[in-house]
Amino acid sequence: MNALSLKRLPLPSVDTTLMAAGLMLLTWGLVMVASSSVASAEKLIDAPLYYFFRQLAFAGIGLSATMIALCVPMRAWENSGFMLVAFSLFLLVLVLLPGVGVEVNNARRWIDLGVFRLQASEPARLGLMLYLAGYVVRRQLELQYTFIGLFKALIPICVASALLMLEPDFGATVVLLAVSFVVLFVGGARLIWLLALALTAVGGLALLATSAAYRVKRLLSYQNPWADSNDGGYQLTQSLIAVGRGEWTGVGLGNSVQKLLYLPEQHTDFIFAILAEEFGLVGVVALVALFCVIVARGFSIGRSAEKMDARFRAYVAYGLSAWIGGQVLVNLSVNMGLLPTKGLTLPLISYGGSSLITVCVMLGLLLRIEHENRRELAGRPSGVPA
Repeated sequence: MNALSLKRLPLPSVDTTLMAAGLMLLTWGLVMVASSSVASAEKLIDAPLYYFFRQLAFAGIGLSATMIALCVPMRAWENSGFMLVAFSLFLLVLVLLPGVGVEVNNARRWIDLGVFRLQASEPARLGLMLYLAGYVVRRQLELQYTFIGLFKALIPICVASALLMLEPDFGATVVLLAVSFVVLFVGGARLIWLLALALTAVGGLALLATSAAYRVKRLLSYQNPWADSNDGGYQLTQSLIAVGRGEWTGVGLGNSVQKLLYLPEQHTDFIFAILAEEFGLVGVVALVALFCVIVARGFSIGRSAEKMDARFRAYVAYGLSAWIGGQVLVNLSVNMGLLPTKGLTLPLISYGGSSLITVCVMLGLLLRIEHENRRELAGRPSGVPA
């Protein structure tokens, strides 16, 4: 194929607003990983930019994954439901096997692939959500009018939740259940049944949250972190100090004090606190605005697909948007002491290859859905490669 024929290949049309917001957050995330991790990387590895260069490599992989997701028709995902749920459950079982799953801080959540550690819950939750969207389309009448239809939809979700709690990964379990309820609700499941199941799930999670001593300690520390600021409440108090120091405009990029080994997990779960310290309220508002753009565009894309009766595309777009928005809300709430520590990353901002690549795939799926919506409106086939 010569250069002239390459130029004639149609390029996939994309939602520029969604893409721009995603790229801005990804770039900001790289900057924040570089800034927040310097002290810990220098102490642990004697390489101040170690985490930055790894995150840069993950970002390259993530962008490639975005392009792949953009080029795969949504029909292919819809037809792969069984493979997706089987692969997801396989990952969640595999990570629990001794010698395969890597244990860190009494949690077995990672599979060592040599180059990096894969957090099994990230791709597993995405696969389960895609499967659930396909199930809702295939069994919509059964889901709407019979409880057994709803029950069957939740079987793999409940199995996955049980496996996640064995790791344990309480935060990932909460997100998976919340996104599943969103997909089932927009898919037409009866609200009274969903509410009953939601209350059951909340009750079960509450029992689990109080069944382990370390979780009880987290809950007590969360209620009044300053009363135990040198032990259980240490991380939250340091986070609150960082957020408070930012005031209106922040102390400036690179000038955070809390990142100098005062705040644990400063480049992962608590990177927002460092961002708030360095960029202040202005930066926080800008960050939230960018995430709001992504979530709003995602729901708008889903609504457009629903109007075209492209239900699978619609349910996937709704689920992905709820996932991103919900995880951002939980992470920010944890950093500001509104929720107990959950161990959830801030999408596109926190350090971590599994999370970053998965979110990039999610954005690629949203871009693909919007692309197919646009082609269908133009009277062209939507279920073909871009």
